[in-house]
Amino acid sequence: MTVFPDPRTYKYPDWVSIGDYIFRSHDVVAFGTKLTVKNVREAYLKGIFPWYTEGVPLPWHCPEQRAILEFDELHVPRSLKREQQRSHFTFTIDKDFRSVVKNCSAAKRPDQGGTWITPEFIDVYCDLHDRGMAHSVEAWSGSELAGGLYGVDAAGAFTGESMFYRQADASKLALLHLIDHLRRRGATWLDCQVMTPHMRALGAREIPRGKFLDLLVEAQEKGLDLF
Repeated sequence: MTVFPDPRTYKYPDWVSIGDYIFRSHDVVAFGTKLTVKNVREAYLKGIFPWYTEGVPLPWHCPEQRAILEFDELHVPRSLKREQQRSHFTFTIDKDFRSVVKNCSAAKRPDQGGTWITPEFIDVYCDLHDRGMAHSVEAWSGSELAGGLYGVDAAGAFTGESMFYRQADASKLALLHLIDHLRRRGATWLDCQVMTPHMRALGAREIPRGKFLDLLVEAQEKGLDLF
C-alpha cells in the first residue's frame, strides 16, 4: 500500500491554509504523513523528501523546480581547486553517520531560524543508514571530524540532504570526494533538492519537476550500486 501520491499526476493546490500559516503549495504533496523508515523510503523513491517546518504538520516536498548537479557541468572554483590539491583532510564514507547528521543539525545557517533536522529526523535517518539507504561522507583532520555531508540513495540516484564544517572548506571538499565516488560508480548527477549559492557556484541548475522525475526513473532503471 502506497502512502504518497504520484508527483506527476498529483493536483497541487495553489494555497494551503494550516492554522496561522498559508502556504503556496506547488511544491508539497502531503502534510502530516508520519516520519517512518517505510514512508521515507517510499518518498525518496518517488522524488519526494520531508522538510520540517515549525508549527506545521510535516510537509513532504517535490519541488516544482528541482536543483540538480550534472557532473559534466561541475565547476570547481580555482580557490577550491587549490585547497583540494593541498588539503590535509582525509575522507571516509559511512564511518560516522550519526555524528555527521548531528553536526548538520547543530550547524548555524544564516538564512534559517533553526534546524529542520530534529531528533526524530536523526533517529529515522540513522535507521535508514543501518538499512543501507542513507550515507555520509566525512572529512577528517587527524582524528577530528572537520566536516561532512549526508544524503539518501534513491535506488541509484543520490539526494544530498545537508552539510556541515568545523574547518574551512571541509564540507566542500567532502562533496567533491562524494562526486568522484559517484562518478566511479557510474552516476552522472546528484539531486540537490533546492538551490543554494554554493551549489549554484559549482554548476548546479534548476529543472522542471517532470524532467527531474524522468532522470530519477532513468537512474533507477540502470540499477547502479552507488555504495
